[in-house]
Amino acid sequence: MAGPLTFTLLCGLLAVTLAETTLRPPAVLSLGREVIKERLTQELKDHDAVNILQQLPLLSTIREKPAGGIPILGNLVNSILNHIIWLKVTSANILQLLVQPSDEGQGLAVKIPLDMVAGLNTPLVKTIVEMHMQTEVQAIITVNASERGHTHLVLEDCSNSHGSLRISLLQKLSFLVNSLANKVMSLLVPALPKLVKTQLCPVIKEAFEDMHVDLLSLVRAPISLGSNHLEFDPLSPAIKGNVIQLKLGAKLVNSQGNVTKWFKESAVSLTVPALDNTPFSLTVRQDVVNAAVAALLPQEELVVLLDYVLPELARQLKSSIKVISTKAADQLGPTQMVKILTQETPDLLLDQGTAKVAQLIVLEVFATNEAHRPFFTLGIEASSEAQFYTRDDRLMLSFNEISSDRIHLMNSGIGLFNPELLKNVTTEILNSVLLPNQNGKLRPGISIPMVKALGFEEASSFLTKDSLVITPASQ
Repeated sequence: MAGPLTFTLLCGLLAVTLAETTLRPPAVLSLGREVIKERLTQELKDHDAVNILQQLPLLSTIREKPAGGIPILGNLVNSILNHIIWLKVTSANILQLLVQPSDEGQGLAVKIPLDMVAGLNTPLVKTIVEMHMQTEVQAIITVNASERGHTHLVLEDCSNSHGSLRISLLQKLSFLVNSLANKVMSLLVPALPKLVKTQLCPVIKEAFEDMHVDLLSLVRAPISLGSNHLEFDPLSPAIKGNVIQLKLGAKLVNSQGNVTKWFKESAVSLTVPALDNTPFSLTVRQDVVNAAVAALLPQEELVVLLDYVLPELARQLKSSIKVISTKAADQLGPTQMVKILTQETPDLLLDQGTAKVAQLIVLEVFATNEAHRPFFTLGIEASSEAQFYTRDDRLMLSFNEISSDRIHLMNSGIGLFNPELLKNVTTEILNSVLLPNQNGKLRPGISIPMVKALGFEEASSFLTKDSLVITPASQ
């Protein structure tokens, strides 16, 4: 009998094993920098960031804090500013964003180039003096942990990129006006970065937060599976290189809105492929894919009057039974009936580039449609090759020819016999009855809402040894 010391040792070993086990999520959504760039660009447009730039209070800022932050005391500075009637941004553009790993390697650096023209009006000249202003804003996307231990994406350290500010005159005027413009530009050098930080950075942060909310919303969009649907729930984010990865939980929900199955982080393997140049990928663990297929193909019973529907197979079945029992074969009437029951939902087995589905099937043969007891009951271990492909934004699945791998005699009213004698004809019956029925249910496919939500019209898919991966189709 094991003593307390042995029990304590076993508990300690178990705790160490569990601690070292890597738990993998049911699914992972990987977002490349192109997706982040495009969605953040759209959010900046929606938040009217360009208008914020056009409203920058340039004149009041340089009057309050001229170069070096020294209050306006010098007569020279006062005289310069007194010659300005107004100074404002007349046109502004946000150029193409750049997203790349940060220098520290702990997040993603978002660089936002700004291109502006500012107009200066002074009584010294009748035309507007225009200055070209170029600068770049940089912010860091990183993963932050809350006090409760939950992690989420945040945008931090928004500021003007060091050394990115360029201000120049668009046209040369008189010596006096040029001197005035040069003095104004020297005052704008320290003022503009401060304005960007106080006026534009809050808008950039708000745009990022709304983008983050939108991403989480599209992740949660239910995926229809007949009368059921699959839902993903964000668990935690991670940043790897130039990719944001969202670990996802999953659940199956029935037509009444009740959760029928939860999928959580576990030791079940999940291979997340490198994103490379693909904008995004959704990697789904094998057990989740299996449950989705099972939701589309629940257990069912099919009854066929074989002589009416498949007369040639009815004759083959009669000939095969005649080898076993002539008396039984003679009892088969024109309403001979075959009953097919899928004992369990199909079991999908994924491998690198291929998929196979295994099924347990019960097949019974009745002499007529009025018979209460079958001639015999067969248990069939069947398998098929499964083909995944895509059509538009839909994931498609179909089963190829059914093979009867093993066949068992479960019950017989015509005496014991070797069920292998019926293997060929019963396999033909399964391929003629069960296979079209299952493929018919799979034919509509599975719509993946996030494909179009992320801005793509068509999806693509491939299989790893333990997961299904969905990506946008290559353009």
